[in-house]
Amino acid sequence: MAEKRKFQAIKGTRDLLPPETELWNRVEQTAREVFGSFGFGEIRLPIFEPTELFARAVGSRTEVVGKEMYSFDPAKEFFAVDASLDAHPSPELTENVGESVYRIKDAFDKGDIPRTEENQQKVANLLFIFDELRKVTQSLPQESQQGSAEIFTEYRTLVDKCRTMASLIRLGNVSVSLRPEATASVCRAYIEHGMHALAQPVKLYYMGPMFRRERPQKGRYRQFYQIGAEVLEAVRKEVASGDPDRVGAERLVAGKKDAATDAEVIEMVMAFFARLGLEGVQLDINSIGHSEPPVDSKNVCRRAYVEKLKAALETVKGQLGEDSKRRIETNPLRVLDSKLESEQGIIEKLPRIGDHLCADCAKHYAEVKRQLEMRGVAYRENWRLVRGLDYYMRTTFEITARGLGSQNAVCGGGRYDGLVELLGGPPTKGIGFAIGEDRVILSLQEARKEVASGDPDRVGAGQRVASGKSGCDVYVAWMGKTAEATAIRAARDLRQAGFRVELPPVEQKFGKALGQADKLGARYALILGEDEVASGQWTLKTLADGTQGKYSEEGLLEFLRKGRN
Repeated sequence: MAEKRKFQAIKGTRDLLPPETELWNRVEQTAREVFGSFGFGEIRLPIFEPTELFARAVGSRTEVVGKEMYSFDPAKEFFAVDASLDAHPSPELTENVGESVYRIKDAFDKGDIPRTEENQQKVANLLFIFDELRKVTQSLPQESQQGSAEIFTEYRTLVDKCRTMASLIRLGNVSVSLRPEATASVCRAYIEHGMHALAQPVKLYYMGPMFRRERPQKGRYRQFYQIGAEVLEAVRKEVASGDPDRVGAERLVAGKKDAATDAEVIEMVMAFFARLGLEGVQLDINSIGHSEPPVDSKNVCRRAYVEKLKAALETVKGQLGEDSKRRIETNPLRVLDSKLESEQGIIEKLPRIGDHLCADCAKHYAEVKRQLEMRGVAYRENWRLVRGLDYYMRTTFEITARGLGSQNAVCGGGRYDGLVELLGGPPTKGIGFAIGEDRVILSLQEARKEVASGDPDRVGAGQRVASGKSGCDVYVAWMGKTAEATAIRAARDLRQAGFRVELPPVEQKFGKALGQADKLGARYALILGEDEVASGQWTLKTLADGTQGKYSEEGLLEFLRKGRN
């Protein structure tokens, strides 16, 4: 009798059991509520994608792609000849080989295997060899008969030739990988489903398992969970093509708009952590410049900075560890990530990217900081916070929390305006972040805190996202410089009350604002101009019937709550 085997979870994975799963569910529901209040909708993505997607998006030379992905080739397994050389020659074995051979032929005929001349010849050769195998099968003797050894040898040789010929057929680029991250998948979905034709920007969030083959340690697993969000906005044709009549003005508006979007994304994730009650949260920000020049400029500030950084690193190369020496050639920015104690003093003396930003990037960074300050989001500048891939640009941020030791990051994000285009889509701006849910849970557990269950006034938006409904409750149409701060405060207070609110990052004309509100399916438009700010009486327009009224801040909340009930 076979010995009973005790099965256990594979190293680097684990089971999540009650009552711990209650905390996981509350964290995820809080994300749905908070993200929903900022106008984000949930996207659910495949767990595996073509390996090439991650190689192109994450970088084929990165450790994630080179060493840490779980990749496999399902076609090679499906189209392999199913026969063991140790199996005894028999008509049954020949039948098994035949099933595999004709599965390959049918796939070639249907185009599932590339119909190249080379493949056509190899499929023909495979069929010829199998025909010879069938002939030998018909003359198989009993093992005890004279001459059986020679025929069995010929039989096994033909089976081996079938397997070899099948393995030489080129199946195309069919390798797939379990996803190590989700940004590439979101961008792929944005392109595949033509989301650039929707009302822009498109705001999406996701949650689920990711997979990396790395050494397990506290808060780090081979199957781990992330909660993330992405904002994607197609660039208008005249801007993408560099129309000289419009590009200057467009750049000025776009710069402020991008900065406001960056700040709101950061505000959202900080609001999420605040709602959770996560302790010791610290936001670090930086600007990493850009690698591709604007349409009317040859100035590429990050490329120039990297050259200065590499030159400086070459002068101290002998004092660095092996990893940092290797990164000087492959990705000098990653040297700044080093945690080696012996390298910290050296790194502190290296050139800082903030001193080498071009005018546009410096303005963008200053506007991001101004926007964060208006939103009441505390931050710390960290010049060593970088991203190594070229399509990352300008804003980058990281959030840490208590209770996690040296590996205390719970969220990382940044702007990546070149990624969608790199994956074959239209010119598109993007910014996003990923939260390490395992680490957030661990930090909450270490602090012995639980997420407070939401009161009735704060659950509505999360329920609506969970039920799959779209649209938003209130679109804030603000006009005039004095109204911007009031609009930001109004949006924050309404979101804290559980309403889904859309706040445009830049001032819009009245007609355009109402048009955008209608596209987004907003129920109300909150109109804030200089008169409303001065009088304290805000105008609320019901978009379904066009009626409107004026309310104080307190009266507005009371009216909206009654309307929701």
